[in-house]
Amino acid sequence: MTTTNVLPQPQASPGPQTAKPGSSRGGVSTFLVYLFEKMAPDPYIFAVILTFVTAILAYTLAGTSSVRDIGVAWYNGVFNILTFAFQMVLVVVTGYSLATSPWVHKLLEKISSLPKTPRDAVSLTIVIGMLASWTNWGFGLVVAGLLAREIAKRVRLDFGWLVAAAYTGFVISTEGLSGSIALSQATPGSALNLVEKIAGHSLPLTQTIFTRMNLVPVIALFVLLPIIFRYTEPAAEDSVIVDPERLRTEDQRKQTTEKTGTLAAWLDRAWILNILLVAFGAAALAGHWRQAGFSFDINSVILIFLLLGLLFHWRPIAYVDAVKNAARVTGPLILQYPLYGGIMGIMTATGLAGVISKAFLSFSTAATLPFWTYISSLIITLFIPSGGGHWAVQGPFILPAARDLHASMAGTTMAVAMGESVANMIQPFFALPILAIAGIGMRRMMGFMVITFVVALVAFGLALLFLVPKA
Repeated sequence: MTTTNVLPQPQASPGPQTAKPGSSRGGVSTFLVYLFEKMAPDPYIFAVILTFVTAILAYTLAGTSSVRDIGVAWYNGVFNILTFAFQMVLVVVTGYSLATSPWVHKLLEKISSLPKTPRDAVSLTIVIGMLASWTNWGFGLVVAGLLAREIAKRVRLDFGWLVAAAYTGFVISTEGLSGSIALSQATPGSALNLVEKIAGHSLPLTQTIFTRMNLVPVIALFVLLPIIFRYTEPAAEDSVIVDPERLRTEDQRKQTTEKTGTLAAWLDRAWILNILLVAFGAAALAGHWRQAGFSFDINSVILIFLLLGLLFHWRPIAYVDAVKNAARVTGPLILQYPLYGGIMGIMTATGLAGVISKAFLSFSTAATLPFWTYISSLIITLFIPSGGGHWAVQGPFILPAARDLHASMAGTTMAVAMGESVANMIQPFFALPILAIAGIGMRRMMGFMVITFVVALVAFGLALLFLVPKA
């Protein structure tokens, strides 16, 4: 029997457990969690293994690459991703710091107090995560992770199940307003607007994001996943309950001790400095948007989080304390993103991504090209989980095929985006920020993510087979 009441305060939780394969409730999910806890390595080990798998595949399949070329490609990739890696660190740090401000923290507390049972908590987390991720993927990762922490302080439930629900919202991120593939095809002159370069025209969002081939599966997932996840609840004896007191202690900001009455202390608490910096940053962001056009991208998300954090914490030293507390969760990101940069470098420089894509194009027709592009995108995403980088290596192969076969350019383009978002459900790359925020390992969450992966795989696959408009 699963406990469904709100946590009494204070309450210590049981220590870590391992799911058992024979539980009567949540049988499939319990088995998958058990399987991944026993067999899946740490995400860092996964990245190391994937590095060598990519190198071997590049050497055997790409054909033209020597061991030296593969090594150079890996080296370049490791350092080419540093900008993105630091951006992701800042997304976590600024988002986490904003959430610990009194105003935002109270809002999260109010939302997290709404569900009274584990199933309601999971459904609410998925809905909010989906709304946030469809609006902006970086925002969605931070909001969903922080909401999961707040709910776990109040409702007694399996924490891996809850964090999986939080990450599930990310499954519609590339089909939303911040999807880099769709946005770049709608931006004339963009370096990634490959449709414009090949077909001579751009693709407005009305032909990609706001079409039935995209909106129907997104709405279907919006309805299905919160319901399906309710029936994957682990049995009480298999649940791993997070200690709510640990979460409260971690979220408690450590205040800097200082002597009062000094110039340094006065400057540390001078709220006018925060106000001036917020005004300067807002003006800079407005100027950038006027010059380059409005774009709610990862950089603007970071700056907005930063400015709101400064404003809501009010005093400079309070924000410094919040950032110090937030930065402690970013270790896994710093360690693993360079490895994925190396993997992407090998895939791009050796032409391995093109080899995989061409294999599926060889038997595609005008009607099936979007679907087979989707399947190849699923595979390529395991090696190149960054939307822009993925599109840069797969787009040049699939778009000429779409032109020659008279297939839908928009459908083929969105197929790459859909494959990206679905494969991310079993690829740790974008899960790292939410795992860092939640403070949980990948193994416990991954068994539940397989369910999201399968449901989304079918939903988007059917849309690409039956809802893509003819060219």
